Amino acid sequence: MNKPLLAALSSLALAGLGAAPAVAAPHTVVKPKATVDFAGTVALSDCSGSVIRFPNSADSDPALVLTNGHCLETGFPDPGQVITGQSSSRTFGLLNSAGSKVATLRANQVVYSTMTDTDVTIYRLTSTYAQIKSSYGISPLTVNDSHPTAGTAIKVVSGYWKRTYSCSIDGFVYRLKEGDWTWKDSVRYTSSCNTIGGTSGSPVIDTSTGKVVAVNNTGNEDGETCTVNNPCEVDENGNVTIHKGTNYAEETYQIPACFTTGNKLDLGASGCALPKP
Repeated sequence: MNKPLLAALSSLALAGLGAAPAVAAPHTVVKPKATVDFAGTVALSDCSGSVIRFPNSADSDPALVLTNGHCLETGFPDPGQVITGQSSSRTFGLLNSAGSKVATLRANQVVYSTMTDTDVTIYRLTSTYAQIKSSYGISPLTVNDSHPTAGTAIKVVSGYWKRTYSCSIDGFVYRLKEGDWTWKDSVRYTSSCNTIGGTSGSPVIDTSTGKVVAVNNTGNEDGETCTVNNPCEVDENGNVTIHKGTNYAEETYQIPACFTTGNKLDLGASGCALPKP
């Protein structure tokens, strides 16, 4: 896991030359990229995170913060453990686009937390999206509700370090095993996302849409096999491989189906596949 550390467009110009041809030459339409910066990300005491909304969230809903299960303030959830509705007063430093802290947000509940199949904690804040927007001019990041695609250009945005990593989705891992925990269908980064401790919980953002497609959580630091901070990949046949220096994230597309009107968690909702208590 990217455990906490206590120490440490371009624009394209098109110009026509000479007389116009009798038949217009074909050209490629360049799809503009979304602006990906620090706005909406948060710094925790020892991790990173982001203020998130779902496609059907309303501005009047209580805002939510997404980070890792292993960033939960009461300690790592055990394998098989799912925590819901736990009281919390955790605070988060809200960042603007430049990475400057503009507010301290406060939670009143751990809505959902687990390290089983995935590695997520979702907090409910005492503020609504509308209140945050009105007071600080910051909008939440939207969680995409479809499976990410290999080859997608992404950015991992760490509120803790105020640092951004740019790379692509290299592929997906059937099972990612680290210590006693196992995660399903994890995202593997290409090499330039060399994330470090403190980046845990950072949103992984599709640069073409600006939407969250995963949450950053771990990397193989020492080349060990399946130990803490040294996850291993396990395929459908049980074959184990390790990639020292490779980093990973957990997909988030499955989360929106588990939240209903008012940003309320409903693990029994149609299409909700998150682990249940």
